[in-house]
Amino acid sequence: MRWVASLGGVGYLRPAPGTWGSLISVFLAYAVLSVAGPWIFLVMIFLLFFMGLKATSDVTDTENHDPSWVVIDELVGQWIALLPVAFGALRAGTDLLDLYPGWIAGFVLFRLFDIWKPSIIGRADRRGDAMGVMLDDVWAGVFAASGVILLAAIYHVPLILAAS
Repeated sequence: MRWVASLGGVGYLRPAPGTWGSLISVFLAYAVLSVAGPWIFLVMIFLLFFMGLKATSDVTDTENHDPSWVVIDELVGQWIALLPVAFGALRAGTDLLDLYPGWIAGFVLFRLFDIWKPSIIGRADRRGDAMGVMLDDVWAGVFAASGVILLAAIYHVPLILAAS
């Protein structure tokens, strides 16, 4: 379970293990999306959430419910943040890398929300249990995905208006 919770040992990289976990998650997302597509990617997010919940529950205790080396939660949250990119590329019928600004925005926004922890993200983090460890990153991923969609709209609406 330590291997799962630490994302294959990535959680032991220093400094900033959460950032390392998020960064490797971007590359893993690209690999999965390239091979399996966004629908399997979406299913994998759900499966990894429950696998991460189990692993986190097994490796943590009440004194330290969220050790910095546990980064499976970053993978789940980062992948949620990248869902608009995955489905955007599918809908547009384009290569995943053509949407590289979305990849960058998803990474940066996820890290921002995961560190800042506004609103429900912070409330989830304060639960003090394995579910809170996982949920704060899920919510950070949802906030980041919303930001990716908003940024894409801001960029694309003027292009659509200019074309019509």
